[in-house]
Amino acid sequence: MHMSFFFCTFARFLEIKMEILIAIGAVLVAMVLLSIGVILRKDHRFRSQHIAENARMKQDKIHCATSQDREARKTSKMDVSDL
Repeated sequence: MHMSFFFCTFARFLEIKMEILIAIGAVLVAMVLLSIGVILRKDHRFRSQHIAENARMKQDKIHCATSQDREARKTSKMDVSDL
C-alpha cells in the first residue's frame, strides 16, 4: 500500500511539473512575440501611451483629464450662488 501511494504521488508530481513547464513556455513565447515590435524599431522603445503626445489628440486640443481639470479651474471660478 505504501508503494502504490508513492507512485501515485510521483505521477501527479510529474503532471504538475509538465503543467508548470508549459505555463513557463507560454509566458516566454508571449514575451518574445511582444518584444518583436520593440526590437524592430529604430529607437528600440515603446511609443508613449500618454494622451497629450498623440498627434490627433493635439489637433483636436484634447488633453488628459488632469490637465483639462487644471485648465478649467484656472479659467472659470464657480460661485456657490450659481448652484
